[in-house]
Amino acid sequence: MESVILFGGAFDPVHNGHLRMAGAASFLLNADVIFIPSKSPRWKNPSVGIDHRLKMLALAIRQNGLSGTTISDYEIRSEAEVNYTIDTVRYFVNKYPKKQFYLLIGADQVNQFHQWREPEEIVKLLTVVYIPRPDIKINEGNVTKYKIMSLPYNHTGEVSSTKIRNLQSVDTPSAVLDYIEKNRLYYIEKIAGMLDKERFEHSLSVAHLARSIAYKNERNDYPKAYIAGLLHDLGKGYDTAQTIAIMKRQYKDYVNQPEFSYHQFVGSYLAEKEFGIKDEEILDAIRFHATGKPHMSPLGKIIYCADKIDPLRGFNSRPLIKKCYQNYYLGFVVVLSANREYLLANGKDINNPLTDACMQLYLGKGKDIEFR
Repeated sequence: MESVILFGGAFDPVHNGHLRMAGAASFLLNADVIFIPSKSPRWKNPSVGIDHRLKMLALAIRQNGLSGTTISDYEIRSEAEVNYTIDTVRYFVNKYPKKQFYLLIGADQVNQFHQWREPEEIVKLLTVVYIPRPDIKINEGNVTKYKIMSLPYNHTGEVSSTKIRNLQSVDTPSAVLDYIEKNRLYYIEKIAGMLDKERFEHSLSVAHLARSIAYKNERNDYPKAYIAGLLHDLGKGYDTAQTIAIMKRQYKDYVNQPEFSYHQFVGSYLAEKEFGIKDEEILDAIRFHATGKPHMSPLGKIIYCADKIDPLRGFNSRPLIKKCYQNYYLGFVVVLSANREYLLANGKDINNPLTDACMQLYLGKGKDIEFR
């Protein structure tokens, strides 16, 4: 008998955790998977419309290459105000009476399963399965009562649609990230609303370049590079009065830095306040991306470079980008040297404490290193 897994959800948006769950369940149960995006989920209000969610799901499945996987529009076409799982299960069981069905649910839903509509009827028609999560203690009473099956897989990752929407994670296929950018969904809509058009486009470009530099250097923090790049210039969207107020309140130790540097501190503050970013490496990379500082982290060096050699800056930065692709550290030293040369040639003051200490450490007091 052929087996089929029903996997419903808002998929707002779909992420790699969903895809890993589906792939693992398909392998362990030797079953095909039907994704069933919900038009109006009972437990939550989707952030974007079903058309966007459906397109992102299709892009994710195509990029991931999940075999034996289809998307059903059953709940989308339904005229019901709320789609209940029991109705969906009955539809598929009646339509394909010769197939064995499973229902894949999240570990959190195991604990709420007794609150679903007609849970006893659901488990008469199919077997409910779930994948454990280390952060969720399972209601064993529900597992026993409804004969819910746990699947032996523990690599879904600490990702959620909420984290994707808030830019606290980008653990979703690149095709989905591209779609979010193109259609200005979730965090992109928010960032675009905080910056002018030119600064927003610069931030997107820096995010792409930073991610590429990290990825080509075989670094695992390339998702962080993308996040930091997107958020690095948030402080540019604030006027002088707002900026100074935040500096005096949050960054008293850096108020004596030149005003051009204030936006990096305000940007770090906004990344945490507006987007909930808690990763100190990301916040630190944003906090010193304009001035640099001594002993920068690898991510800090990458964001510094991506900002300075962004292709949208209007000069031929291809040789510098190539250098960073080959080796981010050596590329950083070259970019730092080139930036010092540019600033001095244009009469800019580089004697602020942060920039001076950064250049002293990485470049020394001698001549600029030769760029080949």
